Amino acid sequence: MEEKELFTVSIYTENNIGLLNRISAIFQRRHINIESLNTSASEIEGVSRFTILVNMTENQVKKIIGQIEKQVEVIKAYYHTDEDTIYQESCLFKVKSDLLFEERQIQNIIKDSNARIVTVNKEFFVIEKSGRRNEIELLHRELSVFGIMQFVRSGRIAVTKDEMKITEMLAAFNN
Repeated sequence: MEEKELFTVSIYTENNIGLLNRISAIFQRRHINIESLNTSASEIEGVSRFTILVNMTENQVKKIIGQIEKQVEVIKAYYHTDEDTIYQESCLFKVKSDLLFEERQIQNIIKDSNARIVTVNKEFFVIEKSGRRNEIELLHRELSVFGIMQFVRSGRIAVTKDEMKITEMLAAFNN
């Protein structure tokens, strides 16, 4: 039996209403949980990019890519392993301000984790951290001891180590 692994799925699309629902339904029908999802502009003007992190077998991801590419607005979809990509996540932590000045350990945690303080006021301060999921989870565990008022983490963002031929493909497609 094929083993499940993490795949980063990159989908280049036109920016149309309802496409996110149709793409997520493709995963839902197969009972595949989306670990994280990010949508943004891509390197190509007028083209959006979905970056989806899933845990599944390679056979499953190949079938899903085929289904995704059947959507009219989808230009091209790819999948990559962690070894094929450079990836990051970002997060924000909101913590009570008095802890920043009274607990020296918090300042050390921030420095040691390469996080940065983005704002400070009388009630709270906000820490930003970008990195791998395990780095963010470690910082979360360390700050949880002191109490986290709010926490939010982005979905994975990723670029491939190898060149993707999407720009050339679109230029040929548009001509």
